[in-house]
Amino acid sequence: MTQTLLDLSDVHLSLGQGAARVDILKGVDLKLSSGETLAILGPSGSGKSSLLAVMAGLERADSGSVEVAGEDLAGLGEDGLARLRGRHVGIVLQDFQLLPTMTARENVAVPLELAGAKDAFARAEAELARVGLGERLTHYPSELSGGEQQRVAIARATAPGPALLLADEPTGNLDTTTGAGIADLLFERAAEREAGLVIITHDAGLAARCDRTVHMRDGKLAE
Repeated sequence: MTQTLLDLSDVHLSLGQGAARVDILKGVDLKLSSGETLAILGPSGSGKSSLLAVMAGLERADSGSVEVAGEDLAGLGEDGLARLRGRHVGIVLQDFQLLPTMTARENVAVPLELAGAKDAFARAEAELARVGLGERLTHYPSELSGGEQQRVAIARATAPGPALLLADEPTGNLDTTTGAGIADLLFERAAEREAGLVIITHDAGLAARCDRTVHMRDGKLAE
């Protein structure tokens, strides 16, 4: 049975105070079902990345409600939000955000260890094998290509088995061929886990692969 995985209702977000205040999100409504793929298209500065941060509980909405996997984020403290991300949310960013002093295996194992997994390294190795990096376990980010680093980032995001995957311009720093492979991998891993997938992108071709596309402009969404 399909369940509502992500539910945003009349979400507002602003930054700054007084005359310096800037309204970023202006009454956003959005739902995502389990297993559904959604693209968010829009120009730079339209609020896309801020919206993703609100979905992940990395930014708190000023008003409105945000529910992820049935949990109201407004009722959670910072520790509760971190636990929710550890259980339910995987995040893939344009610039990979790998820890440079850790190997590929360690980068994937860290969030599993933080979540209390006793088999973190075994699971990290298995997940890296699934993304085609079974032979690169002990390589550091500086020893990996951009595409390989993004594969590590995907493995790190999917290893805990999240219900929701959030990807912010996941192919933005990659050449066309490498980016296409990364897109294939994201959709494959989401489908295998029946996870919901939200992709922020400027690429209309990538958006066309999703079940649904919404457009963001000036802090508002339109189908």
